[in-house]
Amino acid sequence: MEDNNGLDGDLNANVRCQRTGDPKLDKAVQHWLAWDRNQWTRAQVESLVGAGRVDDLSRRLCSRMSFGTAGLRAPMGAGFNRINDLTVIQSTQGLYSYLCRYFADFSSRGVVVGFDTRGQEESGCSSHRLAKLTAAVLLSRDVPVHLFSSFVPTPYVPYAVKKLRAAAGVMITASHNPKEDNGYKVYWCNGAQIASPHDKEILRCIEEQLEPWSASCWDVGLVDRCSLRTDPLTQINSCYMDELASLCFHRDLNSSSPLKFVHSSFHGVGHAFVQQAFRVFGFPPPIAVPEQKDPDPNFSSVRCPNPEEGESVLELSLLLAERENARVVLATDPDADRLAVAEKSDGCGWKVFTGNEMAALLGWWMFFTWKENHPEPADAQSIYMLATTVSSKILQAFARIEGFHFEETLPGFKWIGNRIHELSKTGSRVIFSFEESIGFLCGDTVLDKDGVSSAAVVAEMAAYLHNKNLSLIQQLHNIYQTYGYHVSKTSYVVCNDPPTIQRIFSRIRNFDGSGSYPKTCGGVQIVHVRDVTTGYDSSQPDLRSVLPVSRSSHMITFTLKNGVVATLRTSGTEPKIKYYTEFCAAPGQSEVSTLEEELRKVTTALVDEFLEPEKNSLIRRLV
Repeated sequence: MEDNNGLDGDLNANVRCQRTGDPKLDKAVQHWLAWDRNQWTRAQVESLVGAGRVDDLSRRLCSRMSFGTAGLRAPMGAGFNRINDLTVIQSTQGLYSYLCRYFADFSSRGVVVGFDTRGQEESGCSSHRLAKLTAAVLLSRDVPVHLFSSFVPTPYVPYAVKKLRAAAGVMITASHNPKEDNGYKVYWCNGAQIASPHDKEILRCIEEQLEPWSASCWDVGLVDRCSLRTDPLTQINSCYMDELASLCFHRDLNSSSPLKFVHSSFHGVGHAFVQQAFRVFGFPPPIAVPEQKDPDPNFSSVRCPNPEEGESVLELSLLLAERENARVVLATDPDADRLAVAEKSDGCGWKVFTGNEMAALLGWWMFFTWKENHPEPADAQSIYMLATTVSSKILQAFARIEGFHFEETLPGFKWIGNRIHELSKTGSRVIFSFEESIGFLCGDTVLDKDGVSSAAVVAEMAAYLHNKNLSLIQQLHNIYQTYGYHVSKTSYVVCNDPPTIQRIFSRIRNFDGSGSYPKTCGGVQIVHVRDVTTGYDSSQPDLRSVLPVSRSSHMITFTLKNGVVATLRTSGTEPKIKYYTEFCAAPGQSEVSTLEEELRKVTTALVDEFLEPEKNSLIRRLV
């Protein structure tokens, strides 16, 4: 995909605008063809108009994207509700307008812009090009732009925002989404993802000025000519790796460890950065999965680029580890903010850890290493661990016994990042945070999940345990013996029809009559219901949820009499209804098979009774 993107010539001349019969749609088509200078996406709309594809045109042009748990995210292609040149220019114009109003010193602080390796030939669209267009809009208004010259892990953008004291940051990425998608992720000046009210205000500013300001907004060459553009790559990479050393506690042991590691970057950005992180920790480089080491926007060797899917997408990594006699596999997702971990289990194949299991290990390790340097029990009063509310309660069990603080947030690392920032202003320190979807943050240097630093920390933890003749699996069981078994299940169903999702959750909220939630699940009594979409919580005296109300998505949590906690929620980035169940046992209770069977029954009932997959044509997850 060439950077000029076939944009030469007068694209507004001789525009043919056939009527669709819908005045609103006709106006949207007219605007698109008048504003879009990308010949591929223009051609897509012209083709749909010529073919009379009114429904497809309506889907693409009569609605807009909104900020979810990871910013704007949608398929690439023509349309106001898709990621493309025009919608990125519009989004950046809105971002500029809002930042101008908010920061008196905006013109000196500037914006950080990064990108991953995604691209789509048929739309003339790539993350690199979209990052240049983002920069061009800002440079055209004399705003300094710190645009990375090459692809970077997503955590580098929030890190750079803090380090460079920028007003905001933009990362062009769709993380682990299918290859058709891309995204526009915005970070605030504190280094955390934008939250309310900033997200709503930015959207309002976008909608106030949809027409591109000038030809300069389309001039990707501006980034090479304008003195206000700087490249922060060398400085930020060096600073990041220097600060990463603060998470390394046993470098001498690492350098002599016989453990071997395999790493896959899932055709994304991660491998070179994980290699550097390993060097910081004293390890030799991990063994790369050759088929997945280099960037490939088609993600050719995996059915989906999400390492959270487990063994089915880790096949090449596990086969290589077998050949190389490596005991631990590390897989970062395409933008390297998530981390999957697998360990060779003696005589039982491979154990792929869930996000909750790996959080139990990393939470234990971060407190263990912190305690080595802070032996006084009273010191624990100044530290925190955080988790999203749909994640395991294992950190809560740690905190209860060890005396540090634990807090839950709404789903999405934007809530965790902003809470870390708030706590830092009170002198408190967050030493570990996580979300169950394999998103981990060790320390508080970055205010977003970070697969690069987490990979190095996991390697050191594994090497330390190996030196003690323990595996990660064995240590996980030791943790559960001490703090109580936490058995959990996380999965999803796919629903590509938003009205169906609305009907499902409306039925749950009126299950036993108007305004009455279900009273049982699988025959087990439901003792509490929390619905953060409406702000209802039956466990509170005033029936109001302690967590903030979040009307942009559905999320209902049920607490059952047998101790199981179950949550249903819509995804903020994909057409999924996710479900989470967990059984938290008391320390010393070791009948794991009984706990697992009880959890399986409740989970099955939760899906079958409340979601009705067959009736609603939901697609169950392929395992």
